[in-house]
Amino acid sequence: MKVCIFAEGCYPYVMGGVSSWIHSIIKMFDKVEFSIVAIVADRSYRKKFVYELPDNVSEVYEIYLFDKDWAPNQRNTSMTDKEYATLRHLIMDSKVDWDGVFDFFTKKQRSLNDLLMGEDFFKIITALYDRDYPEIAFTDFLWTMRSLYLPLFHALGSQLPKADIYHCVATGYAGIVGCLAHYLNGGKLLLTEHGIYTREREEELIKADWVQGIYKNIWIALFRKMSQVIYDRADRVVSLFGHARELQIELGCPPEKTMVIPNGVDFKRYADIPGKTADDEGFVNIGAILRITPIKDIKTLIQAFSVAKQRAPELKLWIMGPDDEDMEYARECYEYVDYLGVKDIIFTGRINTAEYMGRMDATILTSISEGQPLTILEGYAAHKPSIATDVGNCRGLIYGEEDDNLGEAGILTHVMNIDEIADAMVFIAENREKSRAMGEIGYKRLMSRFKLSDLKNAYARLYGELGEELGIKWQE
Repeated sequence: MKVCIFAEGCYPYVMGGVSSWIHSIIKMFDKVEFSIVAIVADRSYRKKFVYELPDNVSEVYEIYLFDKDWAPNQRNTSMTDKEYATLRHLIMDSKVDWDGVFDFFTKKQRSLNDLLMGEDFFKIITALYDRDYPEIAFTDFLWTMRSLYLPLFHALGSQLPKADIYHCVATGYAGIVGCLAHYLNGGKLLLTEHGIYTREREEELIKADWVQGIYKNIWIALFRKMSQVIYDRADRVVSLFGHARELQIELGCPPEKTMVIPNGVDFKRYADIPGKTADDEGFVNIGAILRITPIKDIKTLIQAFSVAKQRAPELKLWIMGPDDEDMEYARECYEYVDYLGVKDIIFTGRINTAEYMGRMDATILTSISEGQPLTILEGYAAHKPSIATDVGNCRGLIYGEEDDNLGEAGILTHVMNIDEIADAMVFIAENREKSRAMGEIGYKRLMSRFKLSDLKNAYARLYGELGEELGIKWQE
């Protein structure tokens, strides 16, 4: 069996989170041949892998959303009536003829520069402007639409591998390219969403400074179109927790396709980890294992710790993870610590989680968006409670869901609520026995349904079912 995984902006360039999940899936099914379609912004990422690829990865295809136009300029850029109608529906309508779109970009070599600067694209954009946006400046609108569709058009013109199962690890560009490969080559199409891509992009766009006013809605509408196509075409759609499945259905995914498969971690990896050192004497260690990026809201974490530190001087904050994904934001975080003059904040850089987790008294996440964080589960594997913001499945991991009546395995706070986050850290410092009891509840919750073996068994069944539908015998 050959499985092709489609990943946007993560594996194999970025450590942690979704990347860790992909790496685990590939390693646990070592008799399956995997290929990777990795979608990134531009060629500055070329071959800059931070993972050592397992032996069963046969190839990595890189797609650059903002790339040079490699197609030769065409003297005749006019479209047939059918091609024009296909492009017009893509840009102007909520329902899109995606088969026509895939044919448009694969059956004829096209210069994207000629397409975006051509008369037909101009006519379509003018019609859209006259119908929906006559109150804004046309020149800005035209150039915005060109920049909006450039990455999508680059993705649709990609060369893609053949596989038995096309496994997309998000909707968005990964979902579109996965649908394109499925359309061209057949096989089965599988979607696993760790977070709800459309909602995450909406949140980012609402907060973004680089896009203003009505243009936010235009971007959001495109992302919704891109999500709908894979919801319609996928054979199975997986989410990590029940509320995410509800959101998928709300966004238009047929309920009969959906299923929930939670994350899983290797609890054995944390069975005999080293505990506290002499340097930890007298400190209560709070560990934030994450990438230093805006979505993790490190600045709120730093400010909340500075408040908590005044009330509980024994607190120490460990911020553990890479800082090279958004180096400007990381620099701002370092400068913010200096500005506040707060002591006992340690930035470790990239770490081996198992080497540090035993020294922690609790883990913490102050993210503004999450799926089902592995950090919380890894903390549970080490019997550590968690402080987390109420995003993604953090509520379910901390308080339990469905028939889970184990109790509280940590403390949930509101997003960007400095006082609540500070109170939670102070609670960990001042209530050591209660904190340890929370860590034990977390361990029991992990063992009930979040083990790596649970994840492996679920995907073995799923890959096996899809393979059987293709007439391929599953070999684990």
